Amino acid sequence: MGRKIKIAALREIQEEHHRWVSTGGSEGRCANLSEVNLRGIKLYNVNLNHADLSGADLRSANLSEVKLRGANLRGADLRSIYLWNGADLRDADLRDADLTNANLFNSNLTKARLSDANLRGVKQNGANLSGADLSSSDLSKTRLAKADLSGANLFKANLTKANLRDANLRDASLTDTVLNSADLRGAQGLTIEQLSEAKTLYKSRLDPDLMKQVEEEYPGLLEEPDSEE
Repeated sequence: MGRKIKIAALREIQEEHHRWVSTGGSEGRCANLSEVNLRGIKLYNVNLNHADLSGADLRSANLSEVKLRGANLRGADLRSIYLWNGADLRDADLRDADLTNANLFNSNLTKARLSDANLRGVKQNGANLSGADLSSSDLSKTRLAKADLSGANLFKANLTKANLRDANLRDASLTDTVLNSADLRGAQGLTIEQLSEAKTLYKSRLDPDLMKQVEEEYPGLLEEPDSEE
């Protein structure tokens, strides 16, 4: 459930954090909202850069234009959260966070740390995940069409049934990535060298030229994986 906090206390924390950010830490205090229950809260254009929200309950929260750059959201419950209208999560720590069915509309997660995070069923429009660490994360059934995943680390990530149509995958690491039934048609910057490192491409959809290369050079990737895998 998380510890509860009154609106007045939350506003005071936000004000002190704003002073802390604007003075470079010489005044005010860095917001500590660790383990706080903020379920369903609505925040607009609030600056929480580098704040501690580890383990916080933000289920179904509506965060429009919120600044969370470098914030600690490790282990936070972000199920069905709305991070939209340019929400800034660059360099944020989201390791082990639960973003099941989260809505990432025009949010910026450049270089965010999302290893071991649950992003199952995530929906997005214009999300920037370039350079993000998504290693060992669950991205199954995500809607990542046209997302920017350039330079992202997808080592051992699960992208089963993910929609990656027209996504930017230039220089993304696909080592041991599970791409069962993933839709990779139109993916930008995707190469046979990247695909050769994947764990499986079983029932995945690729552009004809790439599919032909896989069939000729790495046909084993198209075979049904063993159940224990």
